[in-house]
Amino acid sequence: MKHITVLQNEAVTGLNLKPDSIVIDATLGAGGHAKLILGQLSAAGSYIGLDADPTAIEELTGKLSGTANIKLFNKNFSELSAILDELGIVEVDAILADLGWRTDQFTDGNRGFSFTDESALTMTYGDPEKYPFVASDIVNGWAEEDIANVLYGYGEERYSRRIAKAIVQARSAEKITSAKSLADIIASAVPPAYRHGRTNPATKSFQALRIAVNDEFAVLESFLAQAWQALAKDGRLTVITFHSLEDRIVKHTFRSYTHDQTGVLVSKKPITPNFEELAQNPRSRSAKLRIIEKL
Repeated sequence: MKHITVLQNEAVTGLNLKPDSIVIDATLGAGGHAKLILGQLSAAGSYIGLDADPTAIEELTGKLSGTANIKLFNKNFSELSAILDELGIVEVDAILADLGWRTDQFTDGNRGFSFTDESALTMTYGDPEKYPFVASDIVNGWAEEDIANVLYGYGEERYSRRIAKAIVQARSAEKITSAKSLADIIASAVPPAYRHGRTNPATKSFQALRIAVNDEFAVLESFLAQAWQALAKDGRLTVITFHSLEDRIVKHTFRSYTHDQTGVLVSKKPITPNFEELAQNPRSRSAKLRIIEKL
């Protein structure tokens, strides 16, 4: 399945770019936003693309075209300040972060993001060896109450306690080693109506485990603070979120900047996909774009 970049035009238009802008694409992904950004930059402009997933950098290195200066980094966006220090850049004009996923990350057979993956259960964006724990550590080693808290706190999973109990019972007989096994355990733990609903019953649990493994909320908060500090006057920060907990962090952070009068919202309400985009890409239905300009 081909990846479709969500709110592509709206996000790039919201950056209010000039030909000589210095732009941070904090989540390079499949390069959908990158191509539009580079189309607006001249040789005096700079494009800096980041991604924690090495495959994103590998696939796009040498393939992005434009007259602007292009630099790509296999780094998490929480390392933004260090990257700018390395480049000797004090201020940037625009920063974009798309918190969604590339389609191939769901189907990657080596990390356990897919419900049908039978070969792994890590759920890491980068090298699993560099993580303090991975998804298999949580489901095979954490206490039942801690697993339930993760599923509810990060995934808003209403059957978190039932699922946690089923996980602990299953691992007592055999170690849970694959995403498919975990998805099957989750499906067996929830009511039939939930099991056969519109989305896979393991969706929220997998989301929660992924967030916990990658410490996504703390990373997002750190990135937003660094991005705001790096923005020049009149610079813009645009962020696309895909679930309510992420959006809440962005919304409250942006609101704090408007309250202390260091920023102004470009759009008071989040921008969402129009009917045409929803018809083309139903997965975009939960996307929200928020834009703020630094005063």
